[in-house]
Amino acid sequence: MEKQSRLLCSELCVQSRLYEVTLNCAILAWKDIQIAKKHTGRAIYGAVKAGSYCVPVCEIIAVQEKEDDSPCKNTGKWQKVPQSPADSCQHAFTVFYVERTRQHCWWCNNVTFHCSEHSLCLLWVQTIREQLALMTNRPKSLLVYINPYGGKQRGKQIYDHKVAPIFSRASISTDVIVTERANHARDHLKTEADLKKYDGVVCVGGDGMFSEIMHGLVSRMQQEAGVDENSIEETLMPCGLRIGIIPAGSTDCVCFATVGSNDPVTSALHIVVGDSQPMDICSVHNEDRFLRYSVSLLGYGFYGDVLTDSERKRWMGPARYDISGVKTFLSHRYYEGTVSFLPAEGNLGTPRDKMQCRTGCSVCRQSSSDKLVGKNEDSVSDAECQDTWTVIRGKFLAINAASMSCACPRSPKGLSPSAHLADGTTDLILVRKCSRLDFLRHLLRHTNKDDQFDHSFVEVYRVKQFRFTPRYQECDSEVDLRDSGATGKRFLSQICREHRACGCMPSQSNWNCDGEILPHTAIQVRVHCQLIKLFARGIEEQQVFEDPYTHCAI
Repeated sequence: MEKQSRLLCSELCVQSRLYEVTLNCAILAWKDIQIAKKHTGRAIYGAVKAGSYCVPVCEIIAVQEKEDDSPCKNTGKWQKVPQSPADSCQHAFTVFYVERTRQHCWWCNNVTFHCSEHSLCLLWVQTIREQLALMTNRPKSLLVYINPYGGKQRGKQIYDHKVAPIFSRASISTDVIVTERANHARDHLKTEADLKKYDGVVCVGGDGMFSEIMHGLVSRMQQEAGVDENSIEETLMPCGLRIGIIPAGSTDCVCFATVGSNDPVTSALHIVVGDSQPMDICSVHNEDRFLRYSVSLLGYGFYGDVLTDSERKRWMGPARYDISGVKTFLSHRYYEGTVSFLPAEGNLGTPRDKMQCRTGCSVCRQSSSDKLVGKNEDSVSDAECQDTWTVIRGKFLAINAASMSCACPRSPKGLSPSAHLADGTTDLILVRKCSRLDFLRHLLRHTNKDDQFDHSFVEVYRVKQFRFTPRYQECDSEVDLRDSGATGKRFLSQICREHRACGCMPSQSNWNCDGEILPHTAIQVRVHCQLIKLFARGIEEQQVFEDPYTHCAI
């Protein structure tokens, strides 16, 4: 690895020991001059040989001159005469930086360097700040929305005690709005917010709060660009502002899938260092009417029924999802309909290839390159012209479209472990009618390491568009192709829909769109590649270096 030229190199003291401290445009490193031959035990990020440490400059949060707390006045008491250079270092500065802990969590650590001269201390502070100022990806001004009612109603407390001090230390100015009603943030972003003042928008809440922010920003961008959201054929304009998520909800699925943790401090630090993670958005339509955008899960059947039932139990808090889930599982309802989809082609992988989306994902990078040269939109239109849509009819317990892994603490792998954040596709999962025991086996595999798609009644496809039509809405020609005597069955079906006392299976479920119920059952869905960006970097792989100092060397 090519070595960077040094900006500064000095002998400074850390905790009364003398270190050689070196700075270049990429790395801040400090090495104990009195080389200890034994390992020190505890290691910081990038810690290498005993007594040697390094931190990437891009992960330094701030640098601050420390006030001189050594005795400087004659108090009439005996003063200790310095016995070593370390004891004579009276001027100091503190560097705050990112340190990684377990399970993808970050926290803000710090190290204080003591100098013998004040001018040397100022030089170090000024030089580090100059390097931080060169990082234009870091936000300087943020618009923050806090949902005080989501999850356990701790959004404002989490922001005030854990997040605001980090933003303040990083010299980020914020305008904070505490929402007062549903869709408050969405409406404010669409109409009132002066977005030119900010480098990003931050939501403090759960997945519902993030959905509000995302809808407001995407709709605002389409309005300003003159794009008709009601047309599924329109190419949507990507958003320029990044979105930060401070998790304070019940599940925080989006945050967990893009950072790997539901820790507010970790998310705040990702915002401070200016991370950027593109993400796909699905637009959902009914005929020529736009319904909603989706970033994580579209679920019909099981997950739609769970959400519908849980809405009647909101007074129970997050526990309502468990109770509604058990009730829905025991009811074991299935629904008939037709699913048609446009398969993803090219080198986009498959839902079963075990290539998980991680930081620097090659699949997402390839999709980004294709988007820049215009391949994405052209491939969709060409495929449509060639009539390459696949049609599947049947009885389904669940129809799910996962645009990300949908991982959360309860389901570490998620609904589709190999789904990608920014490849321009969604994973369509069809669970056909099966026994209650088989369906339970499928659900349990969301919580272990087994292949959850390895069942004869489960089919999964990577798609760019799909449509669903429930059986009762299919046209006469489609029904006639499937069944003989269809007229009599449709007549009986109509009676059952209007008179539920007969106890027949309900004719339709509801769509669960990122935790919201859609008003229509027949929908059309299209994936828009990398429409938004988050203050995130994807889930990091755990790096293990044989000799990390070689990688961090100056």
